[in-house]
Amino acid sequence: MFGSSSGDVCEPSGVEDGNGSDGEEELNPEEKRVLERKVKKILNKEEKKRLKEEGKYTKPEKSKSNVKEKQALEYLTCWSEKREEWKFNKNSQTWLLHHMFDSVKVSDAHFEGLLSYLDGLRGTARDSTLQKAEAIVRWEGQGEEPDTADAEKRKLRAKQIVQML
Repeated sequence: MFGSSSGDVCEPSGVEDGNGSDGEEELNPEEKRVLERKVKKILNKEEKKRLKEEGKYTKPEKSKSNVKEKQALEYLTCWSEKREEWKFNKNSQTWLLHHMFDSVKVSDAHFEGLLSYLDGLRGTARDSTLQKAEAIVRWEGQGEEPDTADAEKRKLRAKQIVQML
């Protein structure tokens, strides 16, 4: 009942179809991709579990935020240096507007370019940016903490933005 001509492999006899396949359906490219992702995920989980058991596993850094930061700064650089190649990107603009007061994420050199970019800002983005900057100018340093270098830098950037807009 079961057998093959070589005797090494156990396959049901007589299951082959006319094409010589063993009766399994061919997977389309999408199904193959999904299956490959599932296998990769399982292998990664097993590797992670093994490393945890050995005490060698460390959580990876949040590289996604670093990628967004890099993309946003490249977007700004492209806007300032290669305007003909530049293309509007809402996510990059949002990241820049959200982090524009942070001197660690947006260096002083990038901030100069950002000021020029903000000069062309229109609509709600311009209004909300102006409101944020005015609020920082008004309220920064009025808290219970003494002004730090970072707070002073935020306030200086906010003043520059208010003057620009």
